[in-house]
Amino acid sequence: MEVNGPDDFPSAFQAAGNQRVDAVIVIHNPLTIAYRARIAEFALKSRLPSISATTTFAEAGGLMNYGPDQVALFRRAALFVDKILKGAKPGDLPVEQPTKFELAINLKTAKALGIVVPEQLLLRADQVIK
Repeated sequence: MEVNGPDDFPSAFQAAGNQRVDAVIVIHNPLTIAYRARIAEFALKSRLPSISATTTFAEAGGLMNYGPDQVALFRRAALFVDKILKGAKPGDLPVEQPTKFELAINLKTAKALGIVVPEQLLLRADQVIK
């Protein structure tokens, strides 16, 4: 569902319910980061499992997250800035892919949705929110 601002959340989740959507994938952008708790709340009220790429979403009440370790990404970015400030040409620097990913699972949300999270998945999680 397309959302351009926080006022669009109620109608987007209403439309998701009307279309019998099974789950919500929350795209990582400034709007969804700022309103992550509100999005998680709407998803829960709509009885929709939700996932995002940032741990803060699961911490705010979303079901889970799986995505690159944000702290590691910022550290790598700082190294690139340092190299550029020391004279490296940006075009000469290699393109890097994330190497560390984080999985967080919110068991409180899972319970509220009636979802039993497999033990194997819980053991792989970097963070289990109770």
